[in-house]
Amino acid sequence: MALAGIIKTMRPKQWVKNLFVLAPVVFAKNLFHEPILLRAAAAFAGFSVLAGAVYTINDLADADDDRRHPTKRYRPIASGEVPPGVAKVAAVVMVVSALGGTLWLDWRVGVTALAYLVLNLAYSFKLKQIAYLDVGCIALGFVFRVVAGCYAVSTPSQPIRPSLLLLLCTAFLSLFLGFGKRYHELSVNAAKARDALRFYSLPMLRGALWVTALATVGVYLAWTLDPPEIFRFARDYLWVTTPFVLFGIGRFVRLLGSKHGESPTDAMLKDVPFVLTIITWGILVVSILYRLRPT
Repeated sequence: MALAGIIKTMRPKQWVKNLFVLAPVVFAKNLFHEPILLRAAAAFAGFSVLAGAVYTINDLADADDDRRHPTKRYRPIASGEVPPGVAKVAAVVMVVSALGGTLWLDWRVGVTALAYLVLNLAYSFKLKQIAYLDVGCIALGFVFRVVAGCYAVSTPSQPIRPSLLLLLCTAFLSLFLGFGKRYHELSVNAAKARDALRFYSLPMLRGALWVTALATVGVYLAWTLDPPEIFRFARDYLWVTTPFVLFGIGRFVRLLGSKHGESPTDAMLKDVPFVLTIITWGILVVSILYRLRPT
């Protein structure tokens, strides 16, 4: 029973967020090269286990608050399904194995993973209580994922470095999703479940959503018009993927109007139009980058 609760606490369905670790493999121009794929998969697995540890630690820290939340009170630690002592041991095992694995893969991946862990621990114990800085921490966590992915797929003959536009797009998109989650929490009157929500307001969050949404689309479009050098030949075509990004953002905003208590970041993974949009966008990007050739 405790094992099932630990697995649930690790939030496997949330590991989709770690797909950001895999993003650089596309730009390594070795998407179908097995050694590169294995390294990327290892980095993804390491961050997924580390994320599971962070979720476990966060649930331990938030157990009292979660018991007052309409849906979070059913989480294994808050409900008593997983004893705190068992959860602490599981968290330590996950942290040691994840950091050890990423360090073995590449010391830079390990250092980035450690920075991700430190950031999330600071978030869990203090920074999540500070409005806007809490969302900034979430966004920085996604940036760390992309950076780790770049180091994981880099080789001496072909070093992969994240471009400024790629990192900015990741940051703005993450901020947009984070502000959307706070907007939903505040709109369903869940302020008592998160201290930072007392310092948010719906008008301010709507403004933040508009700014980060426009910034995400704008930076993404700029990236399509000025892609990495190895894909320079595709810049005349990449821009056509921008409407899919715009539609996905619009769809997420629509999900914010849901009257259900489910987080919009969870709901979007179950929303068929949103998922199909992401899949279509991914297929189109890969097709453009790998099927076109310089003339």
